[in-house]
Amino acid sequence: MSVDQRFIIEMGMGNDLYGQDYTKAARRAIEDALRHSSIPLFEATGLSHDAMRVVVTVGVQDPSAVDCAALVDGLPRGRATVHAVKGGLNVTNPDNGNVIVIASAAVEAFLPKQHKG
Repeated sequence: MSVDQRFIIEMGMGNDLYGQDYTKAARRAIEDALRHSSIPLFEATGLSHDAMRVVVTVGVQDPSAVDCAALVDGLPRGRATVHAVKGGLNVTNPDNGNVIVIASAAVEAFLPKQHKG
């Protein structure tokens, strides 16, 4: 039985300043994480991007308000899943009640275990 190996994990942060849109903040956190990644592995090995399993975890104060399916559609490569969990941060302006939504994201990529030689 072959077990997947995690070969990358990137973290990101995103926010929505005015709309209290948890999906928008989560999307920005994922995009932030992806901007930190450059993976020459596929060109070097000839592996298909379809071999990669991508697991994204986003933390926000209201996980039920995140459209995880829409976030999956925005991921550029691999077989992806997105899960929303309790996390992130809401910051309320005491003067006007405006809430800033802050999301965090972890993007993990897995490949089937590669054999040496």
